[in-house]
Amino acid sequence: MPDQSPPQTRTPESTVPAPAPDGRRGISRRALLGTAGATGLVLGSAGGAVGYAAAPAPATPLTSVGAERVMFHGKHQPGITDGLQARGHLVAFDLAAGAGRKEAAALLRRWSATAERLMAGDAAPHEDTGVARDAGPSSLTITFGFGYGFFARTGLEEQRPTALDPLPDFSSDHLDKARSDGDLWVQIGANDALVAFHALRAIQKDAGSAARVRWQMNGFNRTPGATAHPMTARNLMGQLDGTRNPKPAEADFDQRIFVPASGEPAWMANGSYAVVRRIRMLLDDWEKLSLPAQEQVIGRRKADGAALSGGDETTAMDLEKTDAKGDYVVPLNAHARITRPDRNGGAAMLRRPFSYHDGMDADGTPDAGLLFICWQADPLRGFVPVQRKLDRGDALSRYIRHESSGLFAVPGGAAKGEYVGQRLLEG
Repeated sequence: MPDQSPPQTRTPESTVPAPAPDGRRGISRRALLGTAGATGLVLGSAGGAVGYAAAPAPATPLTSVGAERVMFHGKHQPGITDGLQARGHLVAFDLAAGAGRKEAAALLRRWSATAERLMAGDAAPHEDTGVARDAGPSSLTITFGFGYGFFARTGLEEQRPTALDPLPDFSSDHLDKARSDGDLWVQIGANDALVAFHALRAIQKDAGSAARVRWQMNGFNRTPGATAHPMTARNLMGQLDGTRNPKPAEADFDQRIFVPASGEPAWMANGSYAVVRRIRMLLDDWEKLSLPAQEQVIGRRKADGAALSGGDETTAMDLEKTDAKGDYVVPLNAHARITRPDRNGGAAMLRRPFSYHDGMDADGTPDAGLLFICWQADPLRGFVPVQRKLDRGDALSRYIRHESSGLFAVPGGAAKGEYVGQRLLEG
């Protein structure tokens, strides 16, 4: 789990009333929000029954996380540089037998239309379940990607990027093939659990007969506002997780994270590659370590994320500093030392993970850890060299297990009137 954290780059937008989504419903979900009032209170049962059908009182902007909106259309897809959300769903699909390029294009067109509406706080275009009718957009993002097998199934092998070649095997892998890879990948994130689930159901229903679910995973992060001030996220080991993530203000950020407009293949312009790993944390073993031992494994203080060499979280790590015995204060096998870009040929990736907890094993061992998601312009220059180095001696490797894996090509954002992947499927 490389030592980097997601930036907070998008500015939330207030929700505003929108035209009715269809003839059956006289008001959008965003407009309905206004009747909740500035306190954020939701409608009672009578108001809920009125739902989408009746005209609301004059709208009052919702003053909570529910009002925060991310735009669907843009240079890049949403859900990459946006801040961490409280709830996430990852789902991979395989195209159905007999489904090809035509069916895939129709599916991406449906998915894009649904994503645009839901991210705006509106109802789904078809058969909305009403699960999220009381909520605003809640920073919902929906992101789409293509797996290696997608291109053979659609007859587009010549358009498959070389960067999408399968990842190499790593010694720490204990991969469940049934929960790895997939033709299509969808990442859903929101600051409200019902909004996120609503989007998941809408995407699943839109798949229809064109694709079937291969695997699905659920994750979470700390709820925005739960801390006194914005801070780097903590993982389930209790560590600040992501101190050295690349920042959009850095001059080479786009070069590291996004495929250039002149890149190859052309349909991936302004896109990125997502590596997705389900990393189980062996928490029972980890929690037996003393606090100093945990900090030696990571190379940073647990309380504030500062390097063991001193300073605060943002102070540069002094890799040459030694203690009275002449030992390095940041051990040679410390996770934070090994994952540094300057120790990996400049390799960097933008980490945007979710934690997960899927219950307990029969012996009470928690099935919990990290849904690791990292973004880079080329995984052979981002994820792969760092993971290879971790394989050779990371102190953290004794306390984690990589249980599933996927690599997906995530095209650039759709322009207004386009759907995601249109340049590939109709090019």
